[in-house]
Amino acid sequence: MPFDPATLRFNADGLVPVIAQDARSHEVLMMAWMNAEAVTRTLETGRVTYWSRSRQAFWVKGETSGHIQELVDLRVDCDRDCLLVLVNQTGAACHTNRRTCFYTAVRDGTEIELMAPEAD
Repeated sequence: MPFDPATLRFNADGLVPVIAQDARSHEVLMMAWMNAEAVTRTLETGRVTYWSRSRQAFWVKGETSGHIQELVDLRVDCDRDCLLVLVNQTGAACHTNRRTCFYTAVRDGTEIELMAPEAD
């Protein structure tokens, strides 16, 4: 059955949340947003393309930083209102230059930084 992005359940802004996960390690890397066109571009090019809410523009991961996300698999959740992209990640996934955006843990009511930024 062919995939049609129009079958996804987008929010009022026409966006769907996307979780990026490393295809090899299964580490959760980041969360971002896609609109229907970003989904289509991702599937057509194999380069993960998000929608930047702050810039109101498409954002091809790694286009300026070199921290590329190569699409391995795109999965749709059961409610069709969230996506999971399995990726081959080159470099840091987080804009803070960390491997993952999820680098802060809350343990016993205290925030703990789990990793420092990667060296350039």
